[in-house]
Amino acid sequence: MSLTIGLINASLPSYFPQRHGVFEAARQMLDEVAQQGGYTIAEASSIPMDAAQARDAMAEVKAAGADFILLLHGGFTMGDVVREIARDSLPLGVWATPEPVLTGDVQLNNFVSLNMSMSIARGVRDLAKNPVQWYLGAPEDTALTARLIQTLRALSARKALSGARVGVVGGLAPTFYNMEVSSDTLLGALGVWVEHVDMHKMTDLMSAQTDADVAAELSAMAQAATVQGVSDVQMGLTARAVLALRAIAAEGGYDALAVSDWPALQENPGMHPGAAFSWLEEQDQLPVASEGDVLGAVTQLAVKALTGRVGCLLDMTSPDLAADQILMWHGGGGPLYMAKDDVAWINHPMIGRGTEASPIFGAIADYEFAHGPVTVVRVARHGTAQFVVEGEVQQGSAAGFTGCRGWVGNFTGNQGPCTASDIVTTVMEQGLEHHFVLVPGHEANVFGEFAAWCGMQSLDVISSHSGLPKQS
Repeated sequence: MSLTIGLINASLPSYFPQRHGVFEAARQMLDEVAQQGGYTIAEASSIPMDAAQARDAMAEVKAAGADFILLLHGGFTMGDVVREIARDSLPLGVWATPEPVLTGDVQLNNFVSLNMSMSIARGVRDLAKNPVQWYLGAPEDTALTARLIQTLRALSARKALSGARVGVVGGLAPTFYNMEVSSDTLLGALGVWVEHVDMHKMTDLMSAQTDADVAAELSAMAQAATVQGVSDVQMGLTARAVLALRAIAAEGGYDALAVSDWPALQENPGMHPGAAFSWLEEQDQLPVASEGDVLGAVTQLAVKALTGRVGCLLDMTSPDLAADQILMWHGGGGPLYMAKDDVAWINHPMIGRGTEASPIFGAIADYEFAHGPVTVVRVARHGTAQFVVEGEVQQGSAAGFTGCRGWVGNFTGNQGPCTASDIVTTVMEQGLEHHFVLVPGHEANVFGEFAAWCGMQSLDVISSHSGLPKQS
């Protein structure tokens, strides 16, 4: 659904904003941004001069479906206008344009007005729950445009999550207590609904698929990646898992799935669905979190909404602190577009190992991540907190474990550059759940703003140290 910007132009009675074309130039820039991002603009029909007129302007743009109020100071704006608008809980941005001339009489006095407005907002609004963003710059200022676009991306993701639905197939993996989620807290924090689906629904649907549909899915999978050593029976079960999970998502209207991929599916029908997860993420853009990880699925939804791409759900598997790198890995799931080289469908390397049958339980995607900048993120604490760092996939000392993998180093947190040792310290002492989502590109700023608009706590990087963790 498109984000709607509620634009309210404000000023004291004055001809200066009109004389300098402030409102017209701002609207032209906003129209271009809206067209590029697929946003809608609902502009108030009058310029409010007092609280009563501000109420009318708010009512008008809210009736038009505004998700975000942008209050544009065309000229000095009275405090009662700002106070009335800031009392509403809708996300709010306050924009002031610079002075057109710097000699003679002050024309707009907009910076002072912006300063006053932000101060007034603090007095009437809980900024931790309902932030206010400020913007200072001319419509042609690229830094201003970038700042505004970041806000609109963050708010679009916030809107995308509100009402999103996660289907949990089979429940949480046994004893993974750290991934238990309060569905009430999650719904209150982010508006995400969780619905449980019995594992038998998946297995029954797997049995019900036609041979023709299974063959068609297998053909598409074989064109995308080479099948290496996986039996026809196991590849067939993988395709059936794809079709079953796709049907569950469609029937339930689920935006993402969290699936308990072990141990029930190894007992019946005798497979692991890791390759099915990869294929659904690659082909359908449907996030599928393993081990019933609801917040992993929520993190995937946020990543998809913010970047337009499904990331890869991973463990921080093996830190190499001497090399200042961490191996990010998982033995199941991961969209294929993230691969550096060709991808192979291989037998799951862990389930069944050490037995006479050896690894026979299903296929996974095997590849190394393409080198380059990445963002690593986790929505945590029932949807009330977020951890995010930027890094770089680099060459490591070894190829890494079989599965979806890559060595990540050159970390940067919200307080600046940090080491792999700092990241390990943070993960342990913040009590972060052991799945993280990795997505190409440096996107920490927009993830941070998204978290702030959602009222989430930002989980800071904790510097490596000796001694006991500090409790907060």
